[in-house]
Amino acid sequence: MTLVIDVEFLHGTFRADPAGLAHTGRMTRGEWPPSPARVFAALIAADGTGARCRITDGSELELLERLDPPVIHADPLPVHDQELHQVLQMRYVVHQQQSPARETHQEYAARRGVAVHPGVRVCPKTPRVRYVYSADLSPATVDAIRRRAARVGYLGTADSPVRVRISTESPEAILGTEFRPDPVGDLSIAVPREGHLQAWDALYEAWCERGVAVGRGQYPALRYQVNYRARRDSADAVDRGEVVAWLCLRSPRTGRRAWVSGRRISSVTSLFKKAVLVQHQSLFGEPPAVLHGHDNRRGGYELARFLALPDVGFDHSRGRIHGLALWLPPATAETVRRARAAATSVSRLVGAGIDVGVAPWGGEVRPVALTPRRWMQASERWVTAFPALFERHGPLTLAEVSRWCVHAGLPEPVAFRADRHPLIHGAVDLRPVEVHRPDRPRRPYAHVEVAFAEPVRGPVVIGAGRQRGFGLCLPLRGQPVARAGDAGDGQGD
Repeated sequence: MTLVIDVEFLHGTFRADPAGLAHTGRMTRGEWPPSPARVFAALIAADGTGARCRITDGSELELLERLDPPVIHADPLPVHDQELHQVLQMRYVVHQQQSPARETHQEYAARRGVAVHPGVRVCPKTPRVRYVYSADLSPATVDAIRRRAARVGYLGTADSPVRVRISTESPEAILGTEFRPDPVGDLSIAVPREGHLQAWDALYEAWCERGVAVGRGQYPALRYQVNYRARRDSADAVDRGEVVAWLCLRSPRTGRRAWVSGRRISSVTSLFKKAVLVQHQSLFGEPPAVLHGHDNRRGGYELARFLALPDVGFDHSRGRIHGLALWLPPATAETVRRARAAATSVSRLVGAGIDVGVAPWGGEVRPVALTPRRWMQASERWVTAFPALFERHGPLTLAEVSRWCVHAGLPEPVAFRADRHPLIHGAVDLRPVEVHRPDRPRRPYAHVEVAFAEPVRGPVVIGAGRQRGFGLCLPLRGQPVARAGDAGDGQGD
C-alpha cells in the first residue's frame, strides 16, 4: 500500500526556519524540499494529541511516525541559490512597552521599534511537493490522516498557506525531481521517527507554562535527519561516479570527535586505503582493480579516490582533517556495495605518528568539513584545499589544467590561476617531503583555482595525486577567476 501526501503552496512560495537562524540575519538558504518532519508537525497541530483531539483519536500519528522516510517529489535544487532562495530584508515592527522608554515612536506612546529578520522565501517553479510512503495502513487510519490534512492551513510560517491532500494511489509520473533516502546521499532532510510525538507533547506543555521562552531548539530529540539523494533529471546524464562512504575521525579512547593535521594527508590517505583493502579482503576476498589500482586497464581517472576532508574556507580554518571519504568511478552495484561495506567497517587508523578512530558519518552538521554538502554542491569555481600534483613537468597553462580536468572526468575549464601557496583560508601549505613518496618520482605541485563555463557538481579532485586525496577542491561563489594569461596566472615549482 502507498500513502501519498500532496502539499500545494497557494501563494506559490514557502518560508520556514529550519535551523533557527532567521533571527540572526545570517540565514541565506531556505528549507527545500520541505521536510517530512515539518509536515508531521503540521498534522499534529491540526487536531492536537491525546485529550486535545476533536476529530480523531491520535492513534494515526503514532503509526505515521513509525513509517520509513518517504520518497519526496519536488522541484530540483538549483545550481545558483538565488534561483530558488530569496533573502528577505530586515524590517522594523512596533514593540509593546509596559512603561515609557527612550527611542519610542512619536505616533505610538510607550512603543519602540524592534528589528525583525524574516529569513528566506523559497519560490519554486512548481508550487507542489509530494511525499510517498510505503505503508500498510487501515482505511480508518488513512481517513483520520485525511481529516487532519484538511485542517492544515499553512506550512512553516503563516504566510505560506497550503492545501494538503491524502491518497493511497501511487503517482503515475514523478513531480519534479525525485529525492530518495540514501545512506551516502548529499542532502540531509529532517524526518519524524518513533518518540517524536512524545517530544512534541512535552514541548507544547512547556510552552503553555513558560510561553515564548520555550523553543524547538531546546528539544534536540526532534532533530533527526536522514540523507537523501536526488535522482538524475535525465537518463543520459553523465555518470561521474559517486562517494560511497563518508567517515568521521574519533578518539579511539573516548569516542569524541578527533582530527589529524592536514600536513599528514599523505599518511592518512595511505592508511585509509590500506585499511579498506584489508577489510575488503577479509569480507569479500580479493579487492577489485578499481580499489587497489594495479593492473588497471581502464585509462585515466577511473580509480578509487581516498579523500581526507579538511576544515578550510573559513576565517579561522586551520586545515585539520576531520573526516574521510571514498569515491568510486562508475561501477557495478555489487562493487559499490562491497566497497562501501569495507570502508564503513574500518574502525581505526594506526601508523607513524597517527592513531585515530574511524566511524561512519552520522549526519552531524559540525564540523562542516564532515558534511557531504560541503564537497558535493555545484559551482562554477573550485579551489584546492590540498595542493594538486602536476601530471607532467613543464609550465602550467590552461591547456595543461584542461588535461587534468579531462582526466578527472570533468569538463574543460575556461580560466585558472595557480600559486605555490594556498589561495583560501585553511588550505594546507605542504613541504615537498610531505607530498612526495620516497619510491616515486618527484612532481611539481601548486594550489589551483579553476573556473568552468557551467556549474560542476563535486567532489572535484584534480591532478596526478587525486587517488590519494591531493587536489581536493572546495566550491567557491563570487567573482570569476582571472583568465589564463591575465594577472593571477602562475606556475608551481
